[in-house]
Amino acid sequence: LSITHRELNLSFYTFSLEFTMPSLDFGTSQAYLSPLGSQNIIHSKFLQIPWRQSVFSKHLEFNTNLSKSTKLDEAVVTLIENSSSPSDLSSSEAYTDVLHACISARSLHHGQKICSLVLNSPTLRHDPKLLSKLITLFSVCRRLDLARKIFDDVSDSTFLTEEVWAAMAIGYSRNGSPKGALLTYVDMLCSFIEPGDFSISVALKACVDLKDLRVGRGIHAQILKRRKKVDQVVNNVLLKLYMERGSFEDARKVFDGMPERNVVTWNSLISVLSKKVRVHEMFTLFRNMQQERIGFSWATLTTILPACSRVAALLTGKEIHSQILKSKEKPDVPLLNSLMDMYGKCGEVVYSRRVFDGMSSKDLTSWNTMLNCYAINGDIEEEINLFGSMIESGVEPDGITFVALLSGCSDTGLTEYGLSLFERMKSEFRVSPALEHYACLVDILGRAGKIEEAVKVVERMPFKPSASIWGSLLNSCRLHGNVSVGEIAAKELFVLEPHNPGNYVMVSNIYADAKMWDDVDKIREMMRQRGIKKEAGCSWVQVRDKIQIFVAGGGYEFRNSDEYKKVWTELQEAIVKSGYSPDTSVVL
Repeated sequence: LSITHRELNLSFYTFSLEFTMPSLDFGTSQAYLSPLGSQNIIHSKFLQIPWRQSVFSKHLEFNTNLSKSTKLDEAVVTLIENSSSPSDLSSSEAYTDVLHACISARSLHHGQKICSLVLNSPTLRHDPKLLSKLITLFSVCRRLDLARKIFDDVSDSTFLTEEVWAAMAIGYSRNGSPKGALLTYVDMLCSFIEPGDFSISVALKACVDLKDLRVGRGIHAQILKRRKKVDQVVNNVLLKLYMERGSFEDARKVFDGMPERNVVTWNSLISVLSKKVRVHEMFTLFRNMQQERIGFSWATLTTILPACSRVAALLTGKEIHSQILKSKEKPDVPLLNSLMDMYGKCGEVVYSRRVFDGMSSKDLTSWNTMLNCYAINGDIEEEINLFGSMIESGVEPDGITFVALLSGCSDTGLTEYGLSLFERMKSEFRVSPALEHYACLVDILGRAGKIEEAVKVVERMPFKPSASIWGSLLNSCRLHGNVSVGEIAAKELFVLEPHNPGNYVMVSNIYADAKMWDDVDKIREMMRQRGIKKEAGCSWVQVRDKIQIFVAGGGYEFRNSDEYKKVWTELQEAIVKSGYSPDTSVVL
């Protein structure tokens, strides 16, 4: 079939095919298709074989031990010596065991020798288990061409069982070809082979990678038509498909309909909610997970903590910290790094330092996270001291280290130290400046009022200036009232980020500060023509287990309510009492 025909068949089969074939037993397929799985299942099969000749039993036991210890040279020689005689050592089980060892060791050299023995044997060359093993071996060794040749050279299609098709599809998936995996699945359906759980999970994973919800729904329809229920792996991939494509209602139906839900299932749902920034739903799901006494893994908490950082949900972050302290298991370094980051972004840098000091082992990310916590909280002295301790401890800084340090210098106005640090990064620490470092350097110079020097950096840097660099320069022009350079930066930003309202607002403020009202009107008209509206300011606060969000202005009815007027009056009085006078002269 051509690719076009196969894709048409995919649509037909995924939506219309209803299998009438008897249920097949694929219970042992996992042992043969998992390249890094346990060898215990295979070895137990050897123990169940009634050997007729003790000498062959001893040879096979010897050969099995060789497979376990990856002494593949001796194992292959033993198979070659016995390949010409009708012995138990020439049976498919012996070859299967050694092939499994080749897969575990990713030994293409030994695998090719065994492949030659198998293909030269009239009986072994048609053994589906061996065929699937050979395909798996070559795909693991990144030789998909050899795997496909084994598959295509099978003359009798009756030997292409479901496990052989699954091995070929997994091979494509493993080598970064989801389309090849899905088309292999189509060909299997065209051959009227009922897919097992392995094949279905690979096809669904391909749909996830290809972002193809339509075909994924068709495979889901197949699952519903099957007499045999799918395993939890399939349900987890199906759940991920719907979540990744934003079909949350379907995902919830799959989730609620799953007969069993393990930690992996919950983690999958939580992870996608985190990526979609559906923080409130994620927190609710985590609480439901606790109520059902599912337990959690460190991966669960490592996923939730960044969401706490994003919305400054300090209370939820502290709850997770208490869960870590109560656990009998020792938390891993990535989890503690996330915990530090959460406290730092919630303004509790003291707690971050306590976590840091209490870590028995630290990696480079640990040091960088703590440095960044000091940077975002404006504690530049502590950040510099920690950097000194880092160097004394023998930890070599990387590019991320200097981004944290340079941004801290920029925010606190430590201009001279920031400039010297940029030079030390290149000369002393041999770290090549990246685009992010130049953005920090431009910001340091611009905030210090050295606009012309910042412009020279932009002109001489070995990279094409990004939106963040032009944005830093534009902000500096706003702070110091440099209209001419501000216009240059704005022109570049209108090309790089034509729909970012912040850039238009900033250049409008520059014109307003300079009393250039005609230009202010031009910016407003440009925004109107391009359909760009200034985003309403909002803030949020966590009250108990809920995130309360407040949007500037609110609704009309709310702003005219007695409750609003009372609170607004109290706030105005408090503002006047504190001596603050807001400047609204440049507000759009």
